[in-house]
Amino acid sequence: MNPTKTDLSALNDKQREAVISEDKRMLVLAGAGSGKTKTLLQKLIYLIEEKGVSPSNILAITFTKNAANEMIDRLIISADTTRQYERMLVDKRLTKLEKEKERFNQQKKYKWIDGLTIRTFHSFCYSILRHDGVNEFDNKFKIIGDEKRDEEDDLSKNVARETVFEVFHKLLISQCEDTDYLLKLKRYILDYIIYKVHKQEEKFFPKGGKYFSSLDGVKVRSKSEQFIADWFYRHSIKYEYEPLLNVKDFAFHPDFYIPAANLYIEHVSDKSYSTKDKEEQFKKGNLLLVKTYENMTKDSALFNHTLDKIVKNRLPSNYHKNISLTYREEFNGYHENVKDFVTQIIRITDMIKVENIDLKTVSENARKDQHERVRNFYELAIPIIEKYINYCTDKSYLDFNDLISRSISLFRNYSDIANKYKNKYQYILVDEFQDVNNLQVDLIKLLLTDQTQLFCVGDDWQSIYGFRGSNVSYIIEFENHFPKSKVVKLNLNYRSTQHIVGASNEVIKHNKFKVDKELHSSKKSEHKIVVYAGNNEEDNIQFCVDKVKELLKEGLTNEDILFLYRRTHMFNPGTYSGKPSYLKEFYKERIKVQAKTIHASKGLEAKVVFILGLTEGNGGFPDIWLEDRIFQIIKKANHDLLLEEERRLFYVAITRAKEKLFLITEKGNESGFLKEIPDVFTVKTSMPLKSVVEKVIYCQKCFSQLEKLWIVCPYCGQKTNGD
Repeated sequence: MNPTKTDLSALNDKQREAVISEDKRMLVLAGAGSGKTKTLLQKLIYLIEEKGVSPSNILAITFTKNAANEMIDRLIISADTTRQYERMLVDKRLTKLEKEKERFNQQKKYKWIDGLTIRTFHSFCYSILRHDGVNEFDNKFKIIGDEKRDEEDDLSKNVARETVFEVFHKLLISQCEDTDYLLKLKRYILDYIIYKVHKQEEKFFPKGGKYFSSLDGVKVRSKSEQFIADWFYRHSIKYEYEPLLNVKDFAFHPDFYIPAANLYIEHVSDKSYSTKDKEEQFKKGNLLLVKTYENMTKDSALFNHTLDKIVKNRLPSNYHKNISLTYREEFNGYHENVKDFVTQIIRITDMIKVENIDLKTVSENARKDQHERVRNFYELAIPIIEKYINYCTDKSYLDFNDLISRSISLFRNYSDIANKYKNKYQYILVDEFQDVNNLQVDLIKLLLTDQTQLFCVGDDWQSIYGFRGSNVSYIIEFENHFPKSKVVKLNLNYRSTQHIVGASNEVIKHNKFKVDKELHSSKKSEHKIVVYAGNNEEDNIQFCVDKVKELLKEGLTNEDILFLYRRTHMFNPGTYSGKPSYLKEFYKERIKVQAKTIHASKGLEAKVVFILGLTEGNGGFPDIWLEDRIFQIIKKANHDLLLEEERRLFYVAITRAKEKLFLITEKGNESGFLKEIPDVFTVKTSMPLKSVVEKVIYCQKCFSQLEKLWIVCPYCGQKTNGD
């Protein structure tokens, strides 16, 4: 075999300790930028070259196909003395498909690489079920995932033609053929997704209290009035809400008026004022008034009957008494809101599978919940989830969670199959261990024997996938889950400057549930972190646009600059939102920048990073959406733990930056996370930008904006050139 490894002397002491360790259970706790993947790959090479382990006895598990490909790429690079493959990977003239073909060819060239099993959890379980699943079920299944795959691998060849979202959406539309379900869905979307009734803080509601939106978009003052308005809508009865009426003595607003019946309805609640004076006016004007009462609405069937008698009997005989409701008409203009609802159902379904809770229990817990919104959600969601499960069964579809749970079931029910894989894989290496969930850990444990060497790398500080079911306790309490284990900490950051590393250390210290470690930077720099607080979003956008222009003039490329944000709307609120947009302004300037959610940036890095939307409150960062009671039906949420995951997400964002970091907030509404960064690491500025005609002066040392007549930068002491 040609030499393929780098000299172990290239590793630092802790990396070397992890690589040569003979411990059967090993966790490498690797801080951001500390070379965890390098350590894992060196361990793999060490096992083959130094210990004589057959590649076929090694299983390396990743979470994404990209991570698996990166692992293979780096192994090929280590074996390729010509460096042609490395140059090929960065060649922009080649397509993704061409690079994949070359990767495949190179794997076959190096038999030891080809002999390794480097898989994602999902592709590994797919292989198990495809070969051995016939023992338990029909193994001619298709995989249904988040997107249609185009890679030329075994997994992709057996992917369903439809995505999980497409199936859920299709089933929802089908369910909406039931008119009652259709109207309940529209009610839910109006109340809780669009207008967020009962969800937002009181300060967001009008002085008169909470508004309730009817199915035709009229805002009424109570749930019972909403019921009446919706009844009119269902029966195609035109009405006016709170019309101005001036009969004799004074003007007032009765609750409802039905012109076709010349009928007024006054709805009386427990909080209503006396209607005696109004009734006198109706008598004087010889107008028809009927009163309805709050307590009537407690029995919806009875109230429907009451409205039938009150209204329908007074309508002309030729008046349309029914309306045919369709999904297309009812949700025209609400497509994004329906998408949000479907996404919620998908997340709930994933959580149910990961936590291994049966639907009956979920349904019972939901019905007992004190919050109407939660009860309404599950009343709508459960039928769709049941349909989805049945649909997948009929089509022989398995989603990603199914692949793992079916593999676990296979191992538990068939010891001979379990032993086959236990005997084959004597060494199991797991990347990004902080992201594992209950199912994945169960699978790993079923693959282990007393002789199996388990080598895991990860960083509890970068555990950010709680919404997918990952459980950070597995890495924090590794020794409890895997007894007699050894933990090695990698504390030297090779990616970021000392200011960025120092700031990230200070931020994460505020988390209580973590493994303590202190990262140090191998890179020195005079550039401090810039915290810019504009007066509004327009200020922030202009600051970023001008700053990017400067960076490009200095010789940086678009690939050197990365914009990160908690939610997509922070960068691109949408064409029709009417809000200022980073995307739009960069497009105007013909500047192309990299922009990703922080979750999507995991594993990436850039010389310069901008983090947007660092504000408090609704739509800011932190954004603790998992605290939503909908999800707590499945798994009880702890506010502190959810806040800690948001802080870990902020940590991930910070540590993507190699040289310069810009944190963008709004004056007076700064995110609490910014306050956790000591001033020694930052330069704060909120100065409005100068006119584009006038030259803007910046400190060459700390990047702060300066006034024209300043001789010395007040932030870092650097002398200016005075021009």
